[in-house]
Amino acid sequence: ILGLAATLGVLWVLFAIFTFNFFRDPEARVPEGKKLVLAPAHGTVDVVDETTEPEFMGGKCKRVSIFLNVFDVHVQNAPLSGQLIFHKHQDGQYLSATRSDCGTFNENVLLGFIPAEAPEQKLGVRLIAGLIARRINVWAAAGERVAAGERISLVQFGSRADVYLPLTAILKIKLGDKMVGGETVLATLN
Repeated sequence: ILGLAATLGVLWVLFAIFTFNFFRDPEARVPEGKKLVLAPAHGTVDVVDETTEPEFMGGKCKRVSIFLNVFDVHVQNAPLSGQLIFHKHQDGQYLSATRSDCGTFNENVLLGFIPAEAPEQKLGVRLIAGLIARRINVWAAAGERVAAGERISLVQFGSRADVYLPLTAILKIKLGDKMVGGETVLATLN
């Protein structure tokens, strides 16, 4: 009985440490510069391509997809200063977020921003729940103005964030790069 109690105690402590680590929420150190697009999420860039996003972007755009494993910070930050004008929740499945196409099938939230420094352009962020993630908490509301690096949401446990950029945006990242939400410069707007 003592051996079982000790094992359960160690497992409980390990789970508590994992949980505290998972829900950490560091303050973003926002870089200075004009027309910067910051990574909205901590994680690893595993897709950089062109795609079609009809709901907010209205057609072809660049996509940068960031995979968040269970050891990454899961609080998302505003990618730029501007106004959040679009917020749409889509129910769905909970396939593994390691799949780059999981945004098509999984529960997700699409957020659309109008940049303060480039109001003629749009930027979209799709927050995607994964196999373990079952909840997307968005703290920013449509119509609200946000500052670059401001906390906007939390996706609980492993997940993915897709960033939709105008075709004219100049990417500053490559596949395999580690992102720090609210700090890493993802692109610049033209």
